Amino acid sequence: MPRLPTIRAQFPDLATTAAREQMTYRGFLAELLMAECDDRARRRSERRIKAAGFPRQKALRDFDFDANSSIDPATIHTLASCEWIKKGEPLCLIGDSGTGKSHLLIALGTETAIAGFRVKCVLATKLVNELVEAADDKQLTKTIARYGRVDLLAIDELGYMELDRRGAELLFQVLTEREEKASVAIASNESFEGWTKTFTDPRLCAAIVDRLTFGGNIIETGTDSYRLSHAKNQQGSG
Repeated sequence: MPRLPTIRAQFPDLATTAAREQMTYRGFLAELLMAECDDRARRRSERRIKAAGFPRQKALRDFDFDANSSIDPATIHTLASCEWIKKGEPLCLIGDSGTGKSHLLIALGTETAIAGFRVKCVLATKLVNELVEAADDKQLTKTIARYGRVDLLAIDELGYMELDRRGAELLFQVLTEREEKASVAIASNESFEGWTKTFTDPRLCAAIVDRLTFGGNIIETGTDSYRLSHAKNQQGSG
């Protein structure tokens, strides 16, 4: 059974259980098929998570909501249901370093992949560099189309450094390609007012903010670094 690896692997144990519990043939067959389907779903989820390119593993169950009162757990768990992905809405996570933005970005992206959607996670600078190289190699249309095919594009560390006009315009093209069709989630350490440091052209900056906020979800993670306070607590208890 080359295409039914779970049935092949679990048949002896399930057959023994079925005999012990005097299961009907139909019940035994149902158990076998359910095991195969469950395992296939797990493997598909694993492939989608791997394809997303998350820099590290982060799960919602590991997020310490008690450590950051700025973040409403109900809002995050509503986002984890992926309704915003189905509607193609954007998500902005705004706050200082260490407040949980990247954790939430990766965790929500992971939930999206598990739910069956295609996800790509990338650092803002890496995305812009890739777009510039693609433009130089006359591959820009193909690259933008590739980023346009995923259901969720998660961009981390937007706002950490200034982008030149060309880089900003290329990023704007990606966002425009996805507008009201597929979701974009970003994490930024700058409030929208401070984005003029990253996107130095005011009109382009305003257009990008509009693309990322229209009809979307904005979550402010605050200014108190969870990582810093956690480190201090660890030192204090050591």
